Amino acid sequence: MSRSTFKLTLPDVVTAPVVVASPHSGRVYDWDFLSTTVLDAAGIRSSEDAYVDLLLDRVTSLGVPLLTAEMPRAFLDLNRAPEELDPAVVQGVPRGAMNPRISSGLGVIPRVVAQGRAIYRGKISQDEAAKRIETVWRPYHACLTDLMNSAHDQFGRAILLDIHSMPHEAIEGAGPRGRTPEIVLGDRFGASASGDLVGALESIFVDLGFRVARNAPFAGAYVTQAYGKPARGRHAIQIEIDRALYLDEGQVQPNDNFGNLQDMLTEAISRFCATLDTSRSLAAE
Repeated sequence: MSRSTFKLTLPDVVTAPVVVASPHSGRVYDWDFLSTTVLDAAGIRSSEDAYVDLLLDRVTSLGVPLLTAEMPRAFLDLNRAPEELDPAVVQGVPRGAMNPRISSGLGVIPRVVAQGRAIYRGKISQDEAAKRIETVWRPYHACLTDLMNSAHDQFGRAILLDIHSMPHEAIEGAGPRGRTPEIVLGDRFGASASGDLVGALESIFVDLGFRVARNAPFAGAYVTQAYGKPARGRHAIQIEIDRALYLDEGQVQPNDNFGNLQDMLTEAISRFCATLDTSRSLAAE
């Protein structure tokens, strides 16, 4: 596959054990894929974390790497295990153990986009599914693994900030006392990151004026499970952002607050990095 499947932007000098990633903001919709879908141009983009990569494009100035997807989530979901194949969308996949993600059509090759709308007219072949995994999933995760290993080697720990956006309608009234959260931090209920790190990040977002919730309604999926091993000095925190803060969801276009949110996210990550002890000897866990 000649097309680019991810983009890695490195700082001049890495100064913190943080890796920033956006696995769902890819928007390279090639003709072969679009010819197989029943959805229109807006519909196929509805599960995309639209423009999150652009919200984050200043973070390398903070001394941390930025990894972003190029291929869209509707094509392949980088926040799923490669084994999470849906027999309802991939030909010849046995109907074995089904987890809730696969059952709902959100496996590694998604069957649906937002609001349960079907992507395909029929099923895709196992060969096509395998090709997508080999040429999109594996290179992205090989790069992410290398970044986490490098951070751990340099600083004694590695901290992944895996950044997503959430449809406003999916979170309306979902926070404590019915308040709609603007930021949801997911650490798989403490399994993927140190409580001190998550607490520090939460305090920063609250101080910047955001309504913040933890693990509800999104606690993290494959990425936080695979990369978050706090006992080994590897932490993964999922950050979900209310799309209404920066996006006209109907038009899938940045709204007037885009630049302001970009500034605030950069500030939040800057403050978070500033809380971290970057001494290799002291940071080892």
